[in-house]
Parts: sequence; C-alpha cells; structure tokens
Amino acid sequence: MDGDRQKFEGWGFINLHKPLGWTSHDCVGRLRRLLRLKKIGHGGTLDPLATGVLPIAVGKATRLLQYLPKMKTYRGTIRFGVQTTTDDLAGEAIATQPCPTLTEAQVSRYLPEFIGHITQIPPAFSAIQRDGKRLYELARQGIEVDVPSREVDVYDLKVLAWRDGEFPELELEIHCGEGTYIRAIARDLGTKLGTGGTLAGLVRTSSGGFHLDQSLTLEHIEAQLDQSQFHCQLPNQVLQHLPKIILAEAEELSWNYGKKLPWIEVTEPLGTAISVYNQDDLCLGVGEFHLSKDDETQTVLAPRLVLQGH
Repeated sequence: MDGDRQKFEGWGFINLHKPLGWTSHDCVGRLRRLLRLKKIGHGGTLDPLATGVLPIAVGKATRLLQYLPKMKTYRGTIRFGVQTTTDDLAGEAIATQPCPTLTEAQVSRYLPEFIGHITQIPPAFSAIQRDGKRLYELARQGIEVDVPSREVDVYDLKVLAWRDGEFPELELEIHCGEGTYIRAIARDLGTKLGTGGTLAGLVRTSSGGFHLDQSLTLEHIEAQLDQSQFHCQLPNQVLQHLPKIILAEAEELSWNYGKKLPWIEVTEPLGTAISVYNQDDLCLGVGEFHLSKDDETQTVLAPRLVLQGH
C-alpha cells in the first residue's frame, strides 16, 4: 500500500511508459503518491489518448528538465474521412466523408509539405495557455478562441503502413522538435486532401533521450518499490548531447560552493551549456564559459546550476 511505503530518497529520471487515457499530470500525481515526494515533474505533455515515453524528473533532477534533448519520435495513425472537435478520436465528430478511393500515393504526394521548419495551428483542445487558461479549458466551456499559429520543426516523416477502407488509415513515423502537434498534422493533411483527417492513435517512441523499449509502466515501478529494487536513472544519459567537462577534486569542491572556476582550455563557445562531472562521473550540474567580470582576458567556467552543492 502507498501509505506504508517510505519516502523515496533518491533522485534522477524515470523513463515512464504513459498508459492510455491518463494525462501527463495524472502520471505525475500517481508517482508523487508512490514515491511520497512532491518534487516531481515531466518533460513534455503527452495527450490522454497517446501512450509511450513520458520523461519524469524526480527531486533535484527537475532542475535539469530544461536541458533534455528536444528531439521526439512518434508513431501515429491518421484516419481520413473523419473530422473531430479535438483532431483525434477523443472529440465529437464534426464531419464524416467515406473516401474508399483514396490511395497511399495520393497521400504521400503531400507529405513533403509537412517536413522542415513549418507553421501549424495547434488544436483548440490543447494545453497551450491563453490569458492564463489552458485552451482545452476554454474549449470545454464553449468559448471560441483564435489559436495562434506556431513554427515547429519536423525532421522526417516515414510511411510505415497504409490500410484501405471506407475510412483509410496511414501509419507514420514522425521525427520532430518540441511543440509539434501530431494532431495538427493529421488535421492539415486531411484538409490538403479534401477528405478531412483525424489522429486515430499515437505512441511516443522516444523523447528527452529516452526510448520506448526501455520504459517502465506505473505497475512495474510500484512492484520495484514494493521489493525495494527501484532506482532512478542518473542524468548522464539525458545530458550526453551536451559538451562534457570533468573537474579535478579541488575544482569540484569550489564548484559545489557555486564558485566560478578560472579556465584556460576553452573548448566551447561562450554561453554554451556544458554538463559538468567529477572524477567518478557523477553529474555536478550545468555550466558555461564566459569572460571574467574582473579581467576580460580571463575565461571562467560559471555554474548555471549546481546539483551537489553544500
């Protein structure tokens, strides 16, 4: 039982496999109860009807969420001939238009338009805030809002499968940056084709440096906790995209007190985020090079955040 469990004393990241029907906030709430900790956050909202990788930060690792890799990968299914209020199957149908003659070749012709630095309008039912309220809250109240467009990056779209039928379906693998709405791609692709389209299923297969095949379910985490076998992942994996510096023992002590370190061999441009480690490969935080305020001929390694501080 949750109430009998001791407070979890560790920190780090969890590669959570978000279940169907749960919000990202639901998952954080459940983990707070399981671990008996309040300081838990997630690295990117995943819609209730989506499953897959939801990066979770525990304890002081929440300070590192901003440094997670931005690349995400999805496996999505688009159903043509259907339009809904939410641009997925959770919403009410706005229109249905059987399109049994639609072919994969016709659809594939438009896919290049959705690759690159593109502009999209997020769904009205989304977690984006407008005047301090989430768009989905306003939509549920029947309040119509002009949703501002946003620029996002889609690096690749790969066709995985095509299924003929009255309402044919396209299965895609999508590689994209943060803030990309796959529901918007489904809607806009359907608009281009003149059939309408909605997202029929979505799995996030990678996010923040984590991958689906290594993810844990909530049930798995609970079982590990019951057997005193649960531990978080250290940040080394999710920070490996950042340049890395290893400090000597004396430098580590100064760093942990938040001190700037004089540095001779500057290996990265000034202001670049750098992951900082000790001799035992323990992450000490994130820093950056900049010029000393006292002597502009001197470069220092300055802490952005210190994880092991005193």
